[in-house]
Amino acid sequence: MTRTFPDVSISTDRLELRPLEPADVPPLTEMMNDEQIVAWTSVTHPYSADQARDWVTRRAPTERAQGRGIVFAVAEFLTQRLVGIVTLVHTDWRTLSTEVAYATAPWARGEGYASEAVLAVADWLFRDQQFERLELRTAADNTAAQQVAQKVGCISEGVLRNAWIARSRTEDGGWADIRTDLLVWSLLPEDFDGSPGQLTDDSGYAALPSWR
Repeated sequence: MTRTFPDVSISTDRLELRPLEPADVPPLTEMMNDEQIVAWTSVTHPYSADQARDWVTRRAPTERAQGRGIVFAVAEFLTQRLVGIVTLVHTDWRTLSTEVAYATAPWARGEGYASEAVLAVADWLFRDQQFERLELRTAADNTAAQQVAQKVGCISEGVLRNAWIARSRTEDGGWADIRTDLLVWSLLPEDFDGSPGQLTDDSGYAALPSWR
């Protein structure tokens, strides 16, 4: 029998982490076309509303149903405006380990939302699901994502050399692939006290999600 995460919502003081809904398609489409997200993730560009709709209605639910992970829409608690996405991917149920990835909408950066959302997922993962390891990978030049990893208490474990393809703008307005190293971070239950600490002003726009 396939093990899966429960279909849950998680709340913080400012955020609600919940399953994606059809109403998220327009803001998700806009967010995934942001230049910083295109630069640091493997999202296809341009990202269409049809792709967003497929992710919301089919691909994200399938990730959970097949035991690979879970996808959370992150919304402001009061306004329900879509802040971003947090996903757990590459879940290993034998070792109770998984990898967290996220993307943050441009308008929501600098408010500490990325750190707050990742902390909320880590708290749920360790306390409710009894997981033993949470991993985060960031491109070597993605300093914003590295700041998020540090703020949530992750420990830097090392470098995967030449392991990722980032993208940069070309003179003609297109995109060029650039090989880069990956920094590997981890968070274990003993590293984690559940405290948000000083989470304001992070601008962690994306850490390696691969919505295609």
